[in-house]
Amino acid sequence: VQLQASGGGLVQNGGSLRLSCLCSGCTLYRMGWFRQAPGKEREFVATVSSSGDSTDVADSVKGRFTISRDYASSPVYLQMNSLKPEDTAVYYCARHYSGRSDYISSYDFWGQGTEVTVSS
Repeated sequence: VQLQASGGGLVQNGGSLRLSCLCSGCTLYRMGWFRQAPGKEREFVATVSSSGDSTDVADSVKGRFTISRDYASSPVYLQMNSLKPEDTAVYYCARHYSGRSDYISSYDFWGQGTEVTVSS
């Protein structure tokens, strides 16, 4: 299983970015995005079911971030709008295998992360 996240970069406050996660071996698995800011613990951002028809996002990004996938073997996207400086972090995509979808321990394979920096 290999996951590769991309799409990060530097953006101004209020801007948008779309992150992509390519994964070989993730077909039929729920997927998730997490992030880790400097000096902080990794936290849940969003999750999408294997079919793409069920999603959930953290309260901190609700209304601004959208997770999606077109079909089970397609890339997983994280559309991030109205970005804030507090969204600055390394963003990771991961494959869910068991348990609560907002728990780090519920994910078995992780990508290398893509860095997002939001300037004020």
